[in-house]
Amino acid sequence: MTSPGHVLIVGASAAGLSTAEALRRLGHEGRLTLVDAELHLPYDRPPLSKQVLAGAWEPARAQLRSAAQLDALAAEFVRGEPAVALDAAERAVTTASGRVLRADAVVVATGLTPYRLPGQDGLAGVHVLRGLDDALTLRARLTAGTRLVVVGEGVLGAELAATARAMGLEVTLAGMGRTLLREQLGDVVGGLLTRTHTERGVQLRLGVAVDELTGAGGRVTGVRLATGELLPADAVVVAIGSRPSIGWLAGSGLTLGDGVECDARCRAAEGVYAVGDVASFEHTGLGRRLRLENRTNATEQAQVVAANLLGADRPYTPIPYFWTDQYDIKIQAHGLPSPAAEVTIAEGDPEQHRFAAVYREGDQITGVLGWNMPKQARLLRQQLLGTWQPTPPLTPA
Repeated sequence: MTSPGHVLIVGASAAGLSTAEALRRLGHEGRLTLVDAELHLPYDRPPLSKQVLAGAWEPARAQLRSAAQLDALAAEFVRGEPAVALDAAERAVTTASGRVLRADAVVVATGLTPYRLPGQDGLAGVHVLRGLDDALTLRARLTAGTRLVVVGEGVLGAELAATARAMGLEVTLAGMGRTLLREQLGDVVGGLLTRTHTERGVQLRLGVAVDELTGAGGRVTGVRLATGELLPADAVVVAIGSRPSIGWLAGSGLTLGDGVECDARCRAAEGVYAVGDVASFEHTGLGRRLRLENRTNATEQAQVVAANLLGADRPYTPIPYFWTDQYDIKIQAHGLPSPAAEVTIAEGDPEQHRFAAVYREGDQITGVLGWNMPKQARLLRQQLLGTWQPTPPLTPA
């Protein structure tokens, strides 16, 4: 494979770090630079809403690699330096301090930025959960209070509610959907998960909008719903979704929409690629554009981006996969399960809290899911292969 002399990766979380590691594994011997807004060593995000928030893990356990492993990459890490501009034609990145970094190839791996509620930045005790510092700040607040309100009924909101409830807090979750995770998993599975949370003591306010946050003395005191009901709170977590972190790319010359728009090779422009949550790519197996927000995608897409940087010509055609752990439940989903699909139970029994399900739209299987049945879900995944046409795994040169 041919290799660019200097590869600059903007973002050193899972997607960016995986790209750097794949480049070295595939034989890249040139200069490698990773620029990141955070000062922390690269860490994993899924444990933040569970093990780290609960206090079961010390923060260091969430690190993706040790300092020695990072040193072995022979890469330059520029920490605490947010990127503020990119000139795609020149492949030049400007950081917040005014430093300009030029490279032969640039990889954008800047991830997501959480949405916020109006007025939340002026109130202490209102949190989002995106980074390690967010998790540690929220944990300190939860250990000092008894009442948590979670705004948002998606994966993150449900995980936060489950973790806080297991910590012994009084938890109320408010969201616009009629079930938890309806947008991700549909009404059948979402309804079962909703029932589980109710049985565990979470107070649910679903199908209702948040009107405002209330406060006194600069600290949050509650959440007022559109119905007029006031939910008292010692802390509030806003988990209403995220947007791709692309604001810094305005005027870069890249096409921006729902993320950085790339071709099927994850290429956004000559010598510029995108990877992870921020990347919107053409899936040739499906004939449509996708942007995937999950940990597995960050790693898998990085392998293809690294290979293409080194001269390969590989489309990225994944079968999406995500998981969520809540209480004693492990849900694993392959493909694109959706509210539009018809759901059938292929094995097990929902009443026994172990089952595998298949999602169909028309005559196509679009997704499979395991609820405490990981092996069965993996076996059902085989039924997706013809539709998705995934590319074979990479091997080092």
